[in-house]
Amino acid sequence: MLPECRTNGDVFAIPKFSIEKGDVEGFLNELKAFHGEFRDCFSRSEPRENFFRYMVGQFSELERKSIEPIALSVEGGRVRSMQRAISDAPWDDNEILTKYRSMVNEDMGHRSGVVIFDETAFVKKGNDSVGVGKQYCGTVGKVENCQVGVFAAYASPHGYALVDKRLFIPEEWFTDHYGARRKKCKVPEPRQFKSKPQLAVEILEALHKQQNLPFKYVVADTIYGNSPAFIEAVENCLGVSYFVSIPSDTLCWLNRPITRQKSYRYKGELRTKTVVDKTEKKPISVKTLAENINDYFWYRRTVSEGTKGPIDYEFTKRQVIIANKGLPEKTVWLIIKRIVGNNPIYSYYISNAPVSTRLKTFVWLSGMRWAIEQCFEETKGDLGMDQYEVRKYPGWNHHILTCMLAHFFLWHLKIRLGKKSTCYYSVAA
Repeated sequence: MLPECRTNGDVFAIPKFSIEKGDVEGFLNELKAFHGEFRDCFSRSEPRENFFRYMVGQFSELERKSIEPIALSVEGGRVRSMQRAISDAPWDDNEILTKYRSMVNEDMGHRSGVVIFDETAFVKKGNDSVGVGKQYCGTVGKVENCQVGVFAAYASPHGYALVDKRLFIPEEWFTDHYGARRKKCKVPEPRQFKSKPQLAVEILEALHKQQNLPFKYVVADTIYGNSPAFIEAVENCLGVSYFVSIPSDTLCWLNRPITRQKSYRYKGELRTKTVVDKTEKKPISVKTLAENINDYFWYRRTVSEGTKGPIDYEFTKRQVIIANKGLPEKTVWLIIKRIVGNNPIYSYYISNAPVSTRLKTFVWLSGMRWAIEQCFEETKGDLGMDQYEVRKYPGWNHHILTCMLAHFFLWHLKIRLGKKSTCYYSVAA
């Protein structure tokens, strides 16, 4: 189901996931030890114990892993008590994340680690859940009533795991009309609308500030690659290179154009502005550039992408100057990927990687997003990440955080056991 490895010369290959029932003797004892690391993140014993029971339920074979079925199936579980623990009880979320990322570093940390940003959606029938609204839902491929979360995953030669999350709350939720609903859902106040790239910036800055999870690369799709704030946030991380998708209409120059200062009057005041010299060519779209590159400059390479398996693409790279509001901005690598065939489909990426970076590194980075896609598939398919029925802001965060920790705990078992990779895992409580 997952790729065996990347092409020869890759920075590293990410292992596949495998844990089987026979591998988890003493599972509950290990899980208790894992939970013991977070004891001081709860002010009372009740939510701490329900935190443990809830994760036990996520590892069970329940058909639906929401609060009520979990509480009724695990030893000592009570529905009301678990509801309070997940939706209302205070958790020290930041301290849990700090401890958790240190544990991820212990098992998976690598100096060339990759942080991958993406979002996933959760379809909802009603309108009472925090942040729900008509918005694009990648899960079903159309606009749907759903919630959307922005996530960061970490990938290394030792595995992959989700390391942070933010609930995207649509802008309409911050109007006066939604005031009562925000209060009912316990949306923190004061709070203002933040776009998905802005939420990703929050995550990236937190990862960089804590310095407890080493990474060298940041990978993201077009919504983040097209955000100046996101790009600037990566550039502020010394020694980190981004590899992000961009839209086909992005404008650029192959050679930096000459600029000059032009004087003009505005409301009687003499001003100056920077303009591109009239003798210079206009910028062209990356789509136009790609379609005019001779076949001689394209290199065929095999990329392994999740469940798709190995796929052949052709790649080329150029250093270009990105145009911003008609003016030359930064010099970056433009990497172009196309499907092999008579009617090629192109994909475009930019990177601030060093000038000496070889094409094979970019080819490798182009296939890295499967790691976060696998995180979503595994946490939804096996741990119930999309089966929650909580409606409040703390409840969403606590549920998702518990799913993240549960997924990593299974990876810890695999790493501890030194398991060879297979494609199946199932854990019974």
